[in-house]
Amino acid sequence: MQEENSVKYAERVRKIEPFRVMDIVARAAALEADGHDVVHMEVGEPDFPTPGAIVKAGQKALTAGKTKYTTAQGLPELRECISQQYMDWYGISVDPSRIFVTTGGSAALLLVTAMLLNVDEGFLMTDPGYPCNRHFLHAFEAEPQLVPVTADDHFQLTPALIERHWKDNTRGALIASPANPTGAVIARKDLEQIANAIKERNGYLVVDEIYHGLVYGDVAQDSVLSIDPSAFVVNSFSKYFGMTGWRLGWMVVPPDAVKIAEKLSQNLFICPSSVAQYAALGAFSTDAKNEMERNKAEFKKRRDFLVPALRKLGFGVPLMPEGAFYVYAKLPAGLGSSEAFAQSLLEQHHVAITPGTDFGTYLAEDYARFSYSQDLETLKKGVERITLALERNRGI
Repeated sequence: MQEENSVKYAERVRKIEPFRVMDIVARAAALEADGHDVVHMEVGEPDFPTPGAIVKAGQKALTAGKTKYTTAQGLPELRECISQQYMDWYGISVDPSRIFVTTGGSAALLLVTAMLLNVDEGFLMTDPGYPCNRHFLHAFEAEPQLVPVTADDHFQLTPALIERHWKDNTRGALIASPANPTGAVIARKDLEQIANAIKERNGYLVVDEIYHGLVYGDVAQDSVLSIDPSAFVVNSFSKYFGMTGWRLGWMVVPPDAVKIAEKLSQNLFICPSSVAQYAALGAFSTDAKNEMERNKAEFKKRRDFLVPALRKLGFGVPLMPEGAFYVYAKLPAGLGSSEAFAQSLLEQHHVAITPGTDFGTYLAEDYARFSYSQDLETLKKGVERITLALERNRGI
């Protein structure tokens, strides 16, 4: 009989924690299979269908048999469209030769990690922050250097925090704007200061712009490329474009990194999905853009409902989220840990949220993330159930 644990797995696997929100999604699905009505406020996926123009473009590609490999860098015509998007949105020129279409934003983040970090070197990143970022680094035996941030820092890195936390093995910083889980956007002047602080240390700046397009009100949306053309940018067709399951993203790299990115893309992924790429060409049509802007307006309505509702219930939301579709809220006193509250809320009241422990360690047990990617009626039902949960907890 084989001894237990006689087969040893790579040490890096031990360092990669479960993606807790996906466990919650699985448990919510099991409850739904048993006949329960679950309100989903946990997952970062728009409830809107993929815009019709994108679907039609994908169907047309399938009918035409466009299912073969593309180049590792992606369809030239799609990279041209992405390049034009930078001109339309930010007024900047980005050479399509610097753009790589990837298998989701995740593949772009993996490629950037592989390009920039040696074993035991690290990137500064916010705590709280998107959990997979630190796990991407662990996959390459690099060091995620988590920097605690609060509302006083606008939940973002600052030059002062960069100076305080920069170490001998720090190679740069990975920041996100808008950020997951906080929805915080970095103002242009602050982004300029961050870029300068990293440049002074000869570091790399990597910016996750995956939620660009989903910025609300009068908040300005600036790409880091308008400030630092040498920055590495990661983006995605998942959020604003509504193509989560199509698994398509892109990255922009400096000219001297093009050959390296191409070599890694060829070996790690061969190419992104050809059908998804042809479908994405439809994302730049007028019909698709109009649909995406209507969806964005709905997200703002949902945010403007959910934040006051949570505050009224005693959740701490010091800053109005400026982008994405999340509220990172401090739990009212007396609810216990975020994981215990999230589990109780799901099992007893059938509302799925994500505990703060998915996003880091700093004050994580005191926070939870609420997604407003569901329609208003569903969110109202969720708030009613959360209200009942709090009343029962307080013995009302």
